[in-house]
Amino acid sequence: MSLPRTLARRRTAAAALTAALLVPLAACGSDEADGKKDAAGPAASGSASAAPAAKLTVLAAASLTNVFETAGAAYEKTHPGTKITFSFAGSQELIAQVAQGSPADVLVTADTKSMDKAKADTGTPTVIAKNRLVIATTEGNPFKVDELKDLADTKLKVVLAAPEVPAGKYSKKVLDAQKIAVKPVSQEPNVRAVLSKVELGEADAGLVYKTDAESAKDKVDAVEIPDAQNAVAEYPAATLKDSKNAEAATAFVTWLSSPEAQKILQDAGFQKP
Repeated sequence: MSLPRTLARRRTAAAALTAALLVPLAACGSDEADGKKDAAGPAASGSASAAPAAKLTVLAAASLTNVFETAGAAYEKTHPGTKITFSFAGSQELIAQVAQGSPADVLVTADTKSMDKAKADTGTPTVIAKNRLVIATTEGNPFKVDELKDLADTKLKVVLAAPEVPAGKYSKKVLDAQKIAVKPVSQEPNVRAVLSKVELGEADAGLVYKTDAESAKDKVDAVEIPDAQNAVAEYPAATLKDSKNAEAATAFVTWLSSPEAQKILQDAGFQKP
């Protein structure tokens, strides 16, 4: 055998051996890369499913106006991709909207009886907060309203929520229990309208939730009502069965009972559920 042919064969064998050694290493590298890719994939998808992006419409009791605007901003900050639009009204109006098929994802009322009327259209409700009534008077309380019986003074212009509104039902309950006859100058469609009348000086006093008076403390005075003479308002929240964003709606309702949301509610004057 000639020398050139011998050298050629040796070089070919060496090349084959090198290639054989490199194949397992390449395979290991590929497996590791695929493993990293697979590990990242499920984690990323899990994160997305935990906070689904959605545009939510929340029907909420008028007395939640200020606190829910704060809560909504906090929720959007920690749930990128979610946008919440609130529609505030008296609970009876919200129930009517649901019955008429108004597109929405979540319902929050100011009493459990209103929520019960919509039970065919909602998931299981959860009470997220409680509230109590106070007497709101014009700033400085010029008529010296100190207790519920003072509202019977015919010289006072008293405004109440309409009897079909939760705040109106609670007001009637506490006044009837104390046998106090009040002739309101008007009965408003929601508690915020009652507050507005007092703020504008169109009424001397009115019964509103403690949180409403707190939200306007620079414009009205609040006279506390003893617990023994008061009524407790409960706020249930529930998803709507026709929601097109069921997962995101459930996530928001669940969040309302979280420590973060509860702090926001309680800082606004609401009580623990």
